[in-house]
Amino acid sequence: MPFHMIDMERYPRKAHFDYFRSLAYPAVGVTVDVDVTPLAEWSKKNGASFYLLFIHAAALAADRVPELRQRIRNGGIAEYQECPTSHTEAKPGGAYCYCTLRHHMPLAQYLEKAEAARRQCRENGSIQEEEDVESYYFVSTMPWLHYSALIQPIAGGDESNPRITWGKFEKNAAGRYIMPVTLLAHHALVDGLHIAAFYQHLDQQIQAIAKEAISMSDPKKEQKELDWGDQIPEESDTPDPGDKTYRDGSAVNECWNEKSENV
Repeated sequence: MPFHMIDMERYPRKAHFDYFRSLAYPAVGVTVDVDVTPLAEWSKKNGASFYLLFIHAAALAADRVPELRQRIRNGGIAEYQECPTSHTEAKPGGAYCYCTLRHHMPLAQYLEKAEAARRQCRENGSIQEEEDVESYYFVSTMPWLHYSALIQPIAGGDESNPRITWGKFEKNAAGRYIMPVTLLAHHALVDGLHIAAFYQHLDQQIQAIAKEAISMSDPKKEQKELDWGDQIPEESDTPDPGDKTYRDGSAVNECWNEKSENV
């Protein structure tokens, strides 16, 4: 991915950068309940993947915040023009693979490419990344829990890929689908102001993508193969929480239940 190096002599957060790089755990993060009603309703009605829709929204929102596109490189800061996502896809037998997606394209094209990429990943993918992962956002989901906080492992040091994770969405008293969304970033690059900006842009992208989805001239009516982030789990559909694996560095779970190969 194209990037440019920040001029550290003019960088206003130089003291913060140096201080937080010196810490053993330099991460900063927060979990926020986000209204995902438009995407949840459209995906359920049209048999589309909520998981892919929300990855699209989260990635576009993150790219709107320059600090989330920055990575620590050789003691300086590289700012990427855009950052692909790397998420996990469940494979038969309990394993999983990493799937990389680009997202700056119309929604219909994104969903087509993403579905093809995930099928290929499930058939032939592994946890070996084929490219340099420095520019990536690491994406994961825990759709069995409507959680209020999440602790994630990180490699430490200058590893500075943001992590975007979400849980189970549930209806609130007003009938809206609310979902916990967690953002974790390197504090040498990102402050609370930048985290707040991400959630503001996320709300905007959810609305924009829902509007684009509704306006699509030929929405997919057939029920597609579902992944673990695609359904509102009914009580009887909830997977065994003991059947899980974790992705190193982004706290990802995968599981299967009796009704669907990949839920």
